[in-house]
Amino acid sequence: MREPLSEDLIERFAHIVGDANALTRPGDQAAYLTEWRDRYSGKTPVVLRPGSTEEVSRILALAYAESVGVVPQGGNTGLVGGQIPSVEGNEIVLSLGRLNKVRDVDAAGGTMIVEAGVTLLGAQNAATAAGRMFPLSLPSEGSAQIGGVLATNAGGTAVLAYGNARSLTLGLEAVLADGRVWHGLRRLKKDNTGYDLRDLLIGSEGTLGVITAACVKLFPAPAERETAIVALQSPQQALKLFRLAEAEAGGALTAFEFWAHRAQAFALDYSPNVRDPFTDAYPWYALIELSHGGSGARVSNTIEPLLTCAHAKGLILDATIARSLRQAEDFWRLREAFSEAQKGAGGSIKHDISVPVARIPEFLERSAVVVERICAGARPVPFGHFGDGNLHYNVSQPEGMDRAAYLALWETMSEAIFELVTELDGSISAEHGIGQMKREALVRYKSQVEIDMMRAVKHALDPKGILNPGKLL
Repeated sequence: MREPLSEDLIERFAHIVGDANALTRPGDQAAYLTEWRDRYSGKTPVVLRPGSTEEVSRILALAYAESVGVVPQGGNTGLVGGQIPSVEGNEIVLSLGRLNKVRDVDAAGGTMIVEAGVTLLGAQNAATAAGRMFPLSLPSEGSAQIGGVLATNAGGTAVLAYGNARSLTLGLEAVLADGRVWHGLRRLKKDNTGYDLRDLLIGSEGTLGVITAACVKLFPAPAERETAIVALQSPQQALKLFRLAEAEAGGALTAFEFWAHRAQAFALDYSPNVRDPFTDAYPWYALIELSHGGSGARVSNTIEPLLTCAHAKGLILDATIARSLRQAEDFWRLREAFSEAQKGAGGSIKHDISVPVARIPEFLERSAVVVERICAGARPVPFGHFGDGNLHYNVSQPEGMDRAAYLALWETMSEAIFELVTELDGSISAEHGIGQMKREALVRYKSQVEIDMMRAVKHALDPKGILNPGKLL
């Protein structure tokens, strides 16, 4: 356990950023100390809000010299507690929100340099203003910041076509534990000069360095999009439909989202401004989106023959195609409402997992049995990114059960779900990271060789263990 910070040391940290950006009063700190699920909360002697990479460097140099733990934080939208300090109150919170400049947009070269505090929506808007597209999209994009998105290697709804955060990044600027700055903002698509330090830092959850800026890829804005929601009898039919869409649409297939009826029912019951795309209820649904860049080729009517073919093959029960941009937005609003809507249904035990796409139906069938065995009447609410095998397998409490009693089953249920995921050659974390929530599970489900390699890297880059202590490892 680290020693509490002295008043003198707190003042030395505050001097780096100025008193206005060194938050010590509980009321000023509150928004930085609890994540939105209210599962994790912590304490800190000071929240530091640096305004430049140079200030981040000075903060870390002092923290390293004094062996002070530092918890980097972006928009505080993380879902596994990786951005929250410990309850001991002896770690600094380093908020990157003031590093919010778009440094450069190179539309012709298809790149953009953004600082860590730029929100995902801000990055998208900057790309759009230049006639390009930054495709990474999350429901929290208005708050989620580039630094946090890269630190967790976030995925989102466009992974199928464009890849996750790692795939969208060409270079980084980052500050190491001892305060040294790595100037790696390269725009190169090919750079085969040794270990890939960029990929090492992306997904490291702030345990190896603090990302302060990134060079990300831009793409042609789609000339046209077609969006549809289809009703399905089973996950097996969803798998067949996905394979058909891949074969018929090829690279035009940019999204294939998937959810159970219960996810949609909760959204309709507990979320404002969402509507049911069908008059009847169905067991399962998928959202399919096709798009094409600005080359002049069109995708009009591509989705209609695809769905006609799928219906003829008995793969879908019903379908509705968006006939306007507003209707397409309505479809996506419904999809993005699922996480928040579950709060209205009581306690929810959440899992962000991935399995091979072909094994999604098997996972869903077997996991329902696991859930019922652990808590009779608990209600699975699966939804996610079918095309890349990532499911958000959330389980709501039985109707009428005490919320606290249900949430006390979190570890038991998660361990059983993780055992099944591992048996199916999957991952216990697809896009949310490890943080505090899955730290112990990581050791159980990674091989000892993998854990030893990770710890060796951590010790090499952060020998004093000051970067995001107690997270991931």
